[in-house]
Amino acid sequence: MFAPKYVITDQLLANIKRISSLVGDINTRRFPKLVMLEFERRARAVSAYASTSIEGNPLPLTEVKKILKSRPENIRDSEREVLNYNQALESLSKYFESGDTLLTLPFILHIHKQVVDGLLPDFESGKLRQKPVIVNDPRTGRAVYWPPDSEKVEVLMTDLIRFVHDNKNRIDPLILAGIFHKQMVIIHPFMDGNGRTTRLATKVLLAQMGLNTFNLFSFENYYNQNVTKYFQMVGEYGDYNDLIDKIDFTHWLEYFTGGIIDELLRVSKLLPDRGITPETHLETYHEHILKHIQQYGYITDKTYATFTDRAKATRALDFLKLIKLGLIQRKGKGRSTYYVLKKDE
Repeated sequence: MFAPKYVITDQLLANIKRISSLVGDINTRRFPKLVMLEFERRARAVSAYASTSIEGNPLPLTEVKKILKSRPENIRDSEREVLNYNQALESLSKYFESGDTLLTLPFILHIHKQVVDGLLPDFESGKLRQKPVIVNDPRTGRAVYWPPDSEKVEVLMTDLIRFVHDNKNRIDPLILAGIFHKQMVIIHPFMDGNGRTTRLATKVLLAQMGLNTFNLFSFENYYNQNVTKYFQMVGEYGDYNDLIDKIDFTHWLEYFTGGIIDELLRVSKLLPDRGITPETHLETYHEHILKHIQQYGYITDKTYATFTDRAKATRALDFLKLIKLGLIQRKGKGRSTYYVLKKDE
């Protein structure tokens, strides 16, 4: 029976309270649907970039955004990793919206299959590993961790999922999600794709518990800022069989919750004045502008005039309002002026 060791320190308790406050603040704000869709698109791009970058993917964020926009057919493995992760994010977000998000072993296997599609052979895709693996230090290439024997993987994963379900009303959701994250990394249930699958499964778990990370922020982004520290905190060093009774989750839980705070603060800075107020309320014609740009990549005043009867001076004010709200930006000059969605900072 899985019984993790941890202490609810003053730091951990303070982090949990801070997260509750930040989430409450964000949840009180309301945003137009099209604005929310744009935020979700940005969050997925950051998540796909960060989570694959953690595992060594060399593609920069700018390239990741281009790939997600163009979705090329002939791709390298590095590009496939990004597209797979983004596809999994989109699918999981839809599952969450439908309410069908019970975290089970088959569901986790389904996530893994999406993550490694075209990257692993079929007999290892969406399947628990049947062979031993060794975790190497990415900097030195030396073996640093020997996960549990493959025969134990299914029992350990089943035990972990049962622990989560049995304690969902007894243990704080953030602590429960953090414990799940680290323990799944420790079990290392797959031949490859363990980190990506774990981070996605954790997002599902957080969403079930009321902290939906699919629509606004990317907790993977925090880990990618210092990958070495992430691996040190989430992983273990040595043989699992020797460590099993010594693993303490306390420092990891402080780090895990601290990372969520860091990302919530980053997102909050992007949303200071975009709630629905008289100054920020978007009319139907504003939404039509955004929808056109999302579909075609840009819009000109001449194009805007074809689907609105608003005067030229009024159309200029419509564009100006969206610029002031930080939703679009002006490109070109004079008759060559056009507008695109504002790029991330």
